Amino acid sequence: MKYYLAPMEGITTYIYRNAYAHYFGQIDKYFTPFIANKKMSSREVRDILPEHNKGINLVPQILTNKVEDFLSIAERLASYGYQTVNLNLGCPSGTVTAKKRGSGFLSVPKELDAFLYEIYEKCPLKISIKTRIGISQLEEWDVLMDIYSKYPIEELIIHTRLQQEFYSGKTHPEAYAHAVSILSCPETPCGNAIPICYNGDITSINSQALLLSELADSGCHCVDAIMIGRGIIRNPGLSGKLTGSPLPDRKQHLLDFHNEILEEYRKIMPGDLPVLFKMKDLWTYMSQCFTNSEKYLKKIRKANRIPEYEIVVNALFREQEIID
Repeated sequence: MKYYLAPMEGITTYIYRNAYAHYFGQIDKYFTPFIANKKMSSREVRDILPEHNKGINLVPQILTNKVEDFLSIAERLASYGYQTVNLNLGCPSGTVTAKKRGSGFLSVPKELDAFLYEIYEKCPLKISIKTRIGISQLEEWDVLMDIYSKYPIEELIIHTRLQQEFYSGKTHPEAYAHAVSILSCPETPCGNAIPICYNGDITSINSQALLLSELADSGCHCVDAIMIGRGIIRNPGLSGKLTGSPLPDRKQHLLDFHNEILEEYRKIMPGDLPVLFKMKDLWTYMSQCFTNSEKYLKKIRKANRIPEYEIVVNALFREQEIID
């Protein structure tokens, strides 16, 4: 089984990725937060620079519905040595979908088909896709699979929810099983089997076991890859548990991981407040892997100086335990 780290805007930066690879690892592929503008910002360029991602198998992600912009970004990424890009058709954010980008692009299948035809015809890089299974109805998935089956998709990462379900409620693993039966065979119109990756609500060993059981009930007995986002950001030790390589001292590893992220942001950001903004975002998720973390999280959010912040964080690590 291969494991991928899903991108999360503002959190899974190159600083986070490097610290994660150093202290936890067990991730086969990392994805950048999406790039949406062909005039890449200096922050986006820093994030994808090869020298900032040494030893990491990284795939940059693009979010757009414009062929010209996609190709322009892809050509820029090719100049840095990348061989694969990922098209984001999964983001459910209202500000994104209102512009028919991310999972919003799924609402106009004819336009999506035309877009894919051009980028697969002209792009100098291999293209993988991260997708939702539709907008509001499960029946939309068959239409989307008909489209995907036409193209030499490097890998299809399926978040098994509809766009309107965002990140809540039960996933639909049967949609993944259906995709495996349709797309993972050489008889697809593109003439090749499409590698498929599962994404959606893997947060523990038990949740993975339940998923595999549900997939088996749907006739799918093989899962080659799983992408995990919030589950790992909440509990960075999850990858080790899933791969059978748990850490002997999870709390110390997590503290060292945290401290490296903090120090690396301090090197590139002016003053305490920008650094604390980054760390507070991270703690919104990571606090959930500690017992009784609510009062500490409130104090972390109120901290305006790094020494004040460190006192609270050290108290949390000293006084509370990590939840398995």
